Amino acid sequence: MNITFIGGGNMASALISGLLQQGYAAEQLHVVEINAESREKIKHTLGVPAVADLADGVKGSDVILLAVKPQQLFELTRKLAPLLNGQLIISIAAGIRATDIIRWMGGYARVVRAMPNTPSLVRSGVAGLYAAPGVGELDKKNAESILAAVGSTLWVDDEEMLHTVTAISGSGPAYVFYFIESMQQAGIELGLTPAQARQLSLQTFAGASKLASLSDEDVAVLRARVTSKGGTTEQAIQAMEKNAIQCKIIAAVHAANRRSRELSDEFSRI
Repeated sequence: MNITFIGGGNMASALISGLLQQGYAAEQLHVVEINAESREKIKHTLGVPAVADLADGVKGSDVILLAVKPQQLFELTRKLAPLLNGQLIISIAAGIRATDIIRWMGGYARVVRAMPNTPSLVRSGVAGLYAAPGVGELDKKNAESILAAVGSTLWVDDEEMLHTVTAISGSGPAYVFYFIESMQQAGIELGLTPAQARQLSLQTFAGASKLASLSDEDVAVLRARVTSKGGTTEQAIQAMEKNAIQCKIIAAVHAANRRSRELSDEFSRI
């Protein structure tokens, strides 16, 4: 399977690196990147061919992965449409519906949308996937194998559920970083050095996440087990509940979901 990445940014580089580690040959992976400095960086760090010309880059490809900014996708798809001859199209551009990508490409319906997140940069990501009606099972399998190179995958049957994926896992790393920031600041205020506060906060999140992922029990059960009656954790949880922290986190996810829908609606008017 020959894969062309249009756009050579961080996510494309992460996917290429993951695919190389899975055994893909460098000759199977191509990048189309208009920025000369980025092209040279891709060639030097990843060892894969990188070109500026779109027609040259997609020649002989089986899969074309669109890894450009959402604002660039309309112009790109209009240029790409005449060059297509049966390739699977995978878009990782946030907020742009497959129906609009298909419309912009003149009805070319072999399209999969993917919503990866930034932990993909360290091969610990998760990607939501949606296949347009014109996509067969083999295409779905191929799309999944590409995104799985940098983490786990999750298929949704309704494209609108990608807004929820965006709100939880797409934006979610920022929520986690925000909480870590808060824990670090508290540690510093209570006398730790910044380095000590960072180490404790980061390792606590990493360890708790690993414990939750390896456990068959619900996270609410795990949380309750740490919360001894009359203890320090109970006091912390009570303080959070008094300030409605859980409700505010849920409201934040709803806000992200709402904004994702608004952005999709804006692009649908193009």
